[in-house]
Amino acid sequence: MIPMWLQALWWGFVGGAALILGAFVAWRWRIPPKVVSTIMAFGAGVLISALAFELVDEAADGGGLVPTVSGFLVGAVIFVASNALLARRGARHRKRSNGLQSSETQQPGSGTAIAVGALLDGIPESLVLGLGLVASGAVSPAMLVAVFISNVPEGLSSSAGMKRAGRSAAYVFGVWTTIAVLSGVAAAAGFLLLDGAPAALIAFTTALAAGAILAMLSDTMIPEAFEDEHMLTGLTTALGFAVAFSVHSLGG
Repeated sequence: MIPMWLQALWWGFVGGAALILGAFVAWRWRIPPKVVSTIMAFGAGVLISALAFELVDEAADGGGLVPTVSGFLVGAVIFVASNALLARRGARHRKRSNGLQSSETQQPGSGTAIAVGALLDGIPESLVLGLGLVASGAVSPAMLVAVFISNVPEGLSSSAGMKRAGRSAAYVFGVWTTIAVLSGVAAAAGFLLLDGAPAALIAFTTALAAGAILAMLSDTMIPEAFEDEHMLTGLTTALGFAVAFSVHSLGG
């Protein structure tokens, strides 16, 4: 039998590795901005569905309404506060592909801020993979698919912006490889720290991650999803939601 913490480590890494895949596509080919925003809209819809049905709903069922709502709001506040600090240091547009990202020349230290911001975006998603193993003894297929699908456009869009800002391939792939590894560590930590914890604490932590994910969607993914303001953005987001909900329903 493979230890549960090692399973969490592996699945967290798999979810994070989708960022590397997206970065490779962006570095190898020039993807039109409208295509990038469409893919990002799909990924946003996937995550919205996942946090609603895989995280918040199940947290409330398992640990109660108060811990869930409290954790959700705390997670949103933590993300927004951290994101505001990073934005001042040049990481505000870290998921934008259209040249809004600051270069190191324009704002010294922005490269580090963007890397930390990318880590901030990815940790909550990985944490819930480990928590899923605590709650059910197996990783949630719907949550894993949602994380993987959403991470591909995140890595693609952000890497396209990094490339336009003049950052090197070593920087771009170094960032995403590090985050993929740390995503695995976060998933393992989620399992090890909360294995056997009270249901209310698990619900609070799961909802905290969900609140951070929703804040991340609003602050970083959705602005890129609406780039160029083409008319199919809303439909594409709804399609992503429907796909993730279907995976959730079939898996349940």
